[in-house]
This record gives sequence, C-alpha cells and structure tokens, in this order.
Amino acid sequence: MEPVRGRVIRVTFNADVHSSIQWHFQPQQSEIFVVPGETALAFYKAKNPTDKPIIGISTYNVIPFEAGQYFNKIQCFCFEEQRLNPQEEVDMPVFFYIDPEFVEDPKMAKVDLITLSYTFFEAKEGQKLALPGYQ
Repeated sequence: MEPVRGRVIRVTFNADVHSSIQWHFQPQQSEIFVVPGETALAFYKAKNPTDKPIIGISTYNVIPFEAGQYFNKIQCFCFEEQRLNPQEEVDMPVFFYIDPEFVEDPKMAKVDLITLSYTFFEAKEGQKLALPGYQ
C-alpha cells in the first residue's frame, strides 16, 4: 500500500451515548490529518461514573457515507462488549487507514473531511448488533 502524499484528509471524531447507558464517552482528540495509505491512531475515553458495573457496546458510522468504504479500521472497540467497573475509566484505541483508492474515486474528489462517530449502548444479555455493510 503506497501512501498518496498529495492528498491530506482531515478526520474528526464524535462520541455519543444512548440514554440506556450512563457512561461518559468522548474522543481524546478533535481531529487528525491523515494521508490515504498511511495508518493513523486515535483514542476515545470512556468512564463509568456509577457504583455498578456496566457493559457497553458501540456502533459507528462514517460521514460522508460514501467515504465509509475507504475507511478501514485495523483495531477498534466497536461491536465488542466493553465492561467498565464502578468509576473505571479506559482509553479505547482506533487504529485505521484510508484506502489509497479513495483518491481514484470521482465521488471523493471534493471530500477533504471525514467524521468518525461512535455511539455506545448498554449491552443486553444475548443482544447482537448488526455489522454495517457498504455496497
């Protein structure tokens, strides 16, 4: 994979929690600049401010939606249950890259901003979240 040095993309980060979970959840950086074909590392922070253990599970989306097919996560906390004990706080890494083919897609010609957004939900026993698919 060859980095495309002539193209820099600003990636911003968003964090939400569903009303079902009482966690504090936020990105540790508001944005980073990446070159398609190079890996990047970002962090989110989650804290359980309650006095009971809570298991959460997250989903994500990429905006603009069409850029999602080029946004590849190598390591991510999404779709895996995360157990936080009372008052526990953890750093959650996201290791990713933007596929170099991004620059060949005419629909991405004017895209210079991508937002990665996560939402945490409280996990319910036996609940499975569907993985997103891109056409």
